[in-house]
Amino acid sequence: MAISQTVQMHIPLENFTAAIPGHRCWVHILDNDTISDDGTGIFSHDALLRISIPWDSNLKPEKCRRFLHPQWQLLHLNESSLNTSEPDTEPCVDGWVYDKSTFPSTIVTKWDLVCESQSLKSVAQFLFMFGMLLGGLIFGHLSDRFGRRLILRWCFLQAAIADTCVVFAPSFLVYCSLRFLAGFSTVALLSNCVALIIEWSVLRFQAMGMTLVTCSHSIGHIILGGLAFAFREWHTLQLVVSVPFFVLFLSSGWLAESARWLIVNNKPDKGLKELRKAAHTNGIKNAGETLTMEVLRSTMQKELEAAQNNPSVYDLFHTPTLRKWICLTAFVRFAISMLHFGLLLNIQHLGSNVFLFQVLFGIISLPGSCLALLAMNHIGRAGSQTIFMFLSGVSILLLTFVPQEMQTLNAILATLGMGTSSTSVTCSIAHTNELFPTVFRARISGILVITTCVAAALAPLLMTLAVFSTHLPWIIYGVFSILAGFVVLLLPETRNQPLPDTIQDVENKRKGLRKSKEEDTCMKVTRF
Repeated sequence: MAISQTVQMHIPLENFTAAIPGHRCWVHILDNDTISDDGTGIFSHDALLRISIPWDSNLKPEKCRRFLHPQWQLLHLNESSLNTSEPDTEPCVDGWVYDKSTFPSTIVTKWDLVCESQSLKSVAQFLFMFGMLLGGLIFGHLSDRFGRRLILRWCFLQAAIADTCVVFAPSFLVYCSLRFLAGFSTVALLSNCVALIIEWSVLRFQAMGMTLVTCSHSIGHIILGGLAFAFREWHTLQLVVSVPFFVLFLSSGWLAESARWLIVNNKPDKGLKELRKAAHTNGIKNAGETLTMEVLRSTMQKELEAAQNNPSVYDLFHTPTLRKWICLTAFVRFAISMLHFGLLLNIQHLGSNVFLFQVLFGIISLPGSCLALLAMNHIGRAGSQTIFMFLSGVSILLLTFVPQEMQTLNAILATLGMGTSSTSVTCSIAHTNELFPTVFRARISGILVITTCVAAALAPLLMTLAVFSTHLPWIIYGVFSILAGFVVLLLPETRNQPLPDTIQDVENKRKGLRKSKEEDTCMKVTRF
């Protein structure tokens, strides 16, 4: 669980390390401490600010322009006559002055990522997400080929080095490169953690395992909010959340490789050894006598036969059933992730206290994870997703009809959307991991994480559509979520079903579902 908590803190980390504080142009008569004998000392700070910086439409100082020369005449004009003339202005050629009351330093203040350079902040966030995209694709394949444990340990080391070195980045280009490498390892850490939990869990505990993972995500959000409040300097916060990766790397040596992966990859001897270790750890006596190669071969006969075939990526998309399920699950994951990240990355819509709402988001997600476990066990994986995705979409659509002045109702609806979207993500992860065979599970997880990363990158971009209509981004979030809720119903239910290991298991499940439907139809017709 510590893995998920630590990794999850790095995804929204730039909400704080790259926060944009209030700022204005550096002004000679205001900010040059050596000036004291020119007579300006008789004027107040507000008066000097008024003659140095033009006001915007909200009667606040402009953030990116200053007067070419001090406009002393403005001291004698009332507010109604401020727009009678337009003095010459210029960009902030001498730099900016930042409000350090909330954030003493961020990467924005270090490299002046404001005004014309403000889009560079989005570039840094995009490169992190792009790293997650490539990492999900490449490490997903490597995990299926070389094992979950090896790739997991490598990604611990890569994340530890990259995220720690970010603090010492001498330029913004180096910072972006290191964040890209950090994002590259992020997805593999999450997907391999999930794969190990699923592949080492018995059927009745798999949903609980995924719920605990999601709960750890929520706890990570809560911890990040608390750490960001305590450590306002971006260097310090970055170090505090990065150093634990070194601890996780050193402690990951005791992690056991997935016995299921070893068996399906034609390594039954090593798989048997790991099973005996697990049995001994769980207090099972005489495990060496009970767990023999003959028992293993008879129990895992299908898996051992499948290992001889060595399926490729071509087999993954060549199989009609798998191809259909991948497309459907990808759309579902894309839709719910777009809504989830749309809310997560727009916390400012809930209020100005970003620390409070970061913690609030985690607190809201916790009961949602527990609710997901209850719903999956009683309603099923597919039905649970449909309900929660529908609630998410409806709550976001209702936001478009609520006036901005009704802040409390807006916060309630957005909070409901956050909670239900988090619950939907939990159900989706559990469902997809139980749906696909072991030989492709990590690779498919990587593909689905790619769709998640695309949605995460697209979610803030959709907010630019607000220039056409303030409601349009939220309508898109809501409609996609509702559509995905209906698409889930096209996937088979996996509650209390054996975990598939081979492509043949998937085909047998499809045939079994078709036969069951035909028998149900026959029974209904026979009654008449």
